[in-house]
Amino acid sequence: MNIIIFSHPLFFSSNSMPRYTRMIAQEMRNRGHDVEVWIPEAHTVNWTHLGYLKKWLGYIDMYLLFPAEVKKRLKHTPAKTLFVFSDQALGMWVPLVANRPHIIHCHDFMAQKSGMGLLAEHHTSWTGKIYQRMIRNGYSKGRHFISVSYNTAKDLQNMPGCKPETSSVVYNAVSPDFKALNKQEARVHVAGQIKLQSEINLSQGYLLHVGNNAWYKNQQGVLQIYNAWRKLSKPALPLVIVGNKPDNIDSLNEPIINLWKNDIIFITGISDQLLAKIYGGASMLLFPSLEEGFGWPIAEAMACGCPVITTNKSPMNEVGGDAAWYIPRMPSTTNTIKQWACNAAITVNTILSLSKEQEISATKAGLLNAERFTLPVMMDAIEKIYGNTLGCYMKSKLPKRAPQTF
Repeated sequence: MNIIIFSHPLFFSSNSMPRYTRMIAQEMRNRGHDVEVWIPEAHTVNWTHLGYLKKWLGYIDMYLLFPAEVKKRLKHTPAKTLFVFSDQALGMWVPLVANRPHIIHCHDFMAQKSGMGLLAEHHTSWTGKIYQRMIRNGYSKGRHFISVSYNTAKDLQNMPGCKPETSSVVYNAVSPDFKALNKQEARVHVAGQIKLQSEINLSQGYLLHVGNNAWYKNQQGVLQIYNAWRKLSKPALPLVIVGNKPDNIDSLNEPIINLWKNDIIFITGISDQLLAKIYGGASMLLFPSLEEGFGWPIAEAMACGCPVITTNKSPMNEVGGDAAWYIPRMPSTTNTIKQWACNAAITVNTILSLSKEQEISATKAGLLNAERFTLPVMMDAIEKIYGNTLGCYMKSKLPKRAPQTF
């Protein structure tokens, strides 16, 4: 196949989607396909270092200069080419190739739902609402979609004006770096790597949360659960958070961080190899996320033999399957959060109280579940969908044979 992948630019801070694009591109090349990546170049965005102006100048590069360049390139692109959008957030480019074979990868619709006023915990500015509407107007012109979870596929179906001809689900793959490890060896390694940042003792285990301080990752809920558990339990394990400390510590979390400041550590800027060791040494992963497109840490933790507590809501329970422990979604009202956290703390104690046999059984269940999220499984499915989409389109363009007379 001849494949052209549209990617997010590199001049904005997020690198997860460009990394996803590179992975798809390289894996398809490894399978013998011709792959190009079309990505906006930095032109006007380099005129300033001011963050606010840089964002708007970046939009000029993305939505004025880049589409003009794409139109020129399309004149020299063979008809038998599949155009792939690595993220539905690139929707404003979809009309450029809507009448040619294409696939749109969908990761999550949180920004879209927030722009439509559907998420109580997050509100979008009026300019953000306009921006999300423009994205939606673009990808709604698309015909073929791949979502990373059934929850994301359901959200796609519910987007106004979006009527996919085909909508498939392919779960994300966990990096081969995430694999089962000896817990004690992993803890020694992790302690050695982060000892300059903290004197916290990790040798007996620790509770773990992986996620940035975005609202939907629910660091607030993690801290509330930890606080409730420390007050409930005699054993005192530290809390390791792989992610940034909250920018603004609210009135609920400030006393918790101050109370347990010697037992809570935030870690950022680490490699997948070190993250795998952190998973491998953890007593459990706390992942009470409010919303997700997929929920990478659930699958990564299980692949490393780490028990998982997460939200009993799709897609978290899609990814966790029968191998995770589930708690309700954190309520949005302040006066009920503490009771929610106390109930979740009981689940923490349940995991920490497992017998050796139960712990081994739980680990095996997690490892078995994680096998659904390997790179070969993911790429086999994507390659098949790409081929079917391009094949059906080209077949529809073949001239019809004249009826034969006898």
